[in-house]
Amino acid sequence: MSADFISEKLRNVLEPNGFEIHPFKIGWYNEKVKPVFHLSYPQDTLSFCVLSTPSMFDKAFLPFVERLKTQSEIENRDPIDSCVAEQLQKAKEALQPDHEVNIIQDFEVHPVTRRPKLLVQTAGHVSGAAFYYKRDSITNDPWDEKKKVYGVSIHPKYGGWFAFRGAIIIKDTFCSDLQQTAPPKTLSTDQEIVDLLEKFNFHWKENTFRDVVPVQEKYSAEQICYWNTAPSKRFALLGIKDKLKSMSSFQDPHENIF
Repeated sequence: MSADFISEKLRNVLEPNGFEIHPFKIGWYNEKVKPVFHLSYPQDTLSFCVLSTPSMFDKAFLPFVERLKTQSEIENRDPIDSCVAEQLQKAKEALQPDHEVNIIQDFEVHPVTRRPKLLVQTAGHVSGAAFYYKRDSITNDPWDEKKKVYGVSIHPKYGGWFAFRGAIIIKDTFCSDLQQTAPPKTLSTDQEIVDLLEKFNFHWKENTFRDVVPVQEKYSAEQICYWNTAPSKRFALLGIKDKLKSMSSFQDPHENIF
């Protein structure tokens, strides 16, 4: 299969359920990360960065939890991770047996070092999905050099209202002619980027970093209610959309823990 044909098959599975995919070559990723984070595949290996859009919650997640029978089925693993794993498995099966596919989810780490298997924001940047703003994105850094300032990705359509979910690696497909697409840089000045990083690092509970650019879609009130609820209490909300709606009317949106 060609890269375009593989992309089409993956999109047919994932996009109706609220996901986006963006192709990249392993070499592009490895060029941007330290050697300890390199992915051990040939440089031209075809891969796809996967992200969830705001609509994933209604299109994939709520139907997923409604199919689960017991609390133990949900609590055995984070339900979002389980839902995403199911969707990625369907995408993988759509390419089999013609291709050998490896999936890395965003939360996966190596067993001994606990080092992330994939730096998803870097994968998102090199694939052109979303611009990864970091301290080195600005000319005049206003923070103390010892201060930890984390980077954050901004999507051209969803701003910060999205999440990277991992990568699909097509181990037996090599695309030397795949052209890299630069991610849209929606912020242009140092002050805009500093403002974003300040909001993300030091005022993240307020969610204002998500709206630094005009967005076409954001999380619903029900979805924000779910993320604002402590993980140990989320089970009570799962599969009960009416309850989510009623709670969203008084839940404090500034208590976001997602």
